[in-house]
Amino acid sequence: MPYRSLYDIVEKTTGERKSEFMKFKDMPYERIDFEKAKEELAGLLQALKEAKSGEEQFEIHKKYYALTDRVSTQATLCSIRHSIDTTDKFYQEEQDYYDQETPAYSNLCVAYQKELFASPYREVLEEKIGPVAFKNIEIAMKSVSDEVIPLMQEENALVTEYEKLLAGAKIEWEGETLNLSLLTPYLKSKDREVRRKAFEKQNEFFLSIEEKLDELYDKLVKNRTLQAEKLGFETYTPLGYLRMQRNCYGRKEVENLRRQVKEVFVPFAESLYERRQQRLGLSHMTYSDEQVYGPEGSPSPKGTPEEILAAGQQMYEELSPETKEFFDFMMENELLDVFGRKTKAVGGYMTYLPDYKAPFIFANFNGTSGDVDVMTHECGHAFQGYLAASDPIREHADIGMETAEIHSMSMEFFTEPWYHLFFDKDTTEDYTRMHLEEAVMFVPYGCMVDEFQHEVYDHPEMSPKERKEVWKKLEKIYKPHMDYDGLPFFEKGCFWQKQHHIYSFPLYYIDYVIAQLCAFEYKAWMDKDYKRAWESYLKLCRMSASKFHTELLKEAGIDSPFADGTIGKIVENLEKEV
Repeated sequence: MPYRSLYDIVEKTTGERKSEFMKFKDMPYERIDFEKAKEELAGLLQALKEAKSGEEQFEIHKKYYALTDRVSTQATLCSIRHSIDTTDKFYQEEQDYYDQETPAYSNLCVAYQKELFASPYREVLEEKIGPVAFKNIEIAMKSVSDEVIPLMQEENALVTEYEKLLAGAKIEWEGETLNLSLLTPYLKSKDREVRRKAFEKQNEFFLSIEEKLDELYDKLVKNRTLQAEKLGFETYTPLGYLRMQRNCYGRKEVENLRRQVKEVFVPFAESLYERRQQRLGLSHMTYSDEQVYGPEGSPSPKGTPEEILAAGQQMYEELSPETKEFFDFMMENELLDVFGRKTKAVGGYMTYLPDYKAPFIFANFNGTSGDVDVMTHECGHAFQGYLAASDPIREHADIGMETAEIHSMSMEFFTEPWYHLFFDKDTTEDYTRMHLEEAVMFVPYGCMVDEFQHEVYDHPEMSPKERKEVWKKLEKIYKPHMDYDGLPFFEKGCFWQKQHHIYSFPLYYIDYVIAQLCAFEYKAWMDKDYKRAWESYLKLCRMSASKFHTELLKEAGIDSPFADGTIGKIVENLEKEV
């Protein structure tokens, strides 16, 4: 899931942690007075202009760190607490406030960075904070302006409305009311009739909000397209690439990656769907069938949610001294909110609280193997964030999403020797195989999401119905086996409307694919030499964003998925695994 919350608007913090830490529940929240913050930022901007040396400018820049840390911490506290309880009126109103005020403040941050970028002492500053930081400033300068602030405010409000719409699902199930997260165990039930009934309930809910989903997305596409036009772009896509901070590759490389996936990865993934069908003993497999691993369903973790957390603590204690220190810190300071509740937002994420040098993990445990995925995936993000706190340069922690997701997806594989702590003896192997199988199956889907968004933003004039036809066309290319078996919402080409990244984080999804392919490389490496693979992973985490993504891979000893032939080699290794 996403590495940062929507409102993690500035770089993560660094430096030494306080010896006496504050538990998350005790962290005080105070609404940021953006007028005062803007005054303080304007003062720093003026001081930067008047500075007489690079050293003096860097001292001013440290004050900029302090300001942005404070703003980010309070905005992120608000965002977390709003997602923990979407019915909390106070944090809903606070979230609306940040939706409205954040764009103008972010633009002023870019104005400050612009002055830094044009500094006559650039050579001194670049030596301190690195060339990647200056490239990212250049990107930021191209992607915002005062003219688009009202549109950015509207975009934030639309995204919040979408996320609240999904969080507000009330699905009647055998005498109780469930949200989308709490329905998940029934979608993965080993009983085929229960699965089918659960999918019908899910389908019914999405049909009930289909018109609203169409309306929100249409507004978002038109809004983002207009932002792009006002900033001098023909379509939103190049602006979206800049806002995703793609500083060392572009659309050409992404399209080449998708081409290779279609050629070599789709056939491989389809063969795994065929194996799943055989395993289930079905002559034909439908969408609701493919959600389970075998005739006994998908392996579920043993124990209570509390016991899963305890198993995670043992796992990270045994994995390495660094992971032990990290997870003890998370548990002692209650930096995980993972228990499913009816008023929580859907999904999961890791974000960061700069003033406390603390990662935070949000999730919805529901008794499925996804609970274990949280312990490995989101903790991969959080572990890297914890390590990054030792770097005194904030910009080094401003990681691109394609790199950030390597940290999480690779951690899923590095923790494989401890899967037995979460599952019974006879289901540990099933989970290990299922985890790898579903990671493979994800890659074509991730590319499909990305290509769909390119099509949408290349043709913003499309109607909602035409967008759905594009999705149906792409499903035939990337998931040709798919049969929704009479579920009308999905058969109409609406599946993408439940993928919240498409609404909330445009053009993000390919980052998961890039990272998953790199994680497969780590998987092959650790199977041969776990110790050296882990050392490379630690090095990658500690380098953070001090180098460009392609340079980080080279330093870590990982081949770039963009290069011709890399994906073919990955498939060869995976074929041996499965």
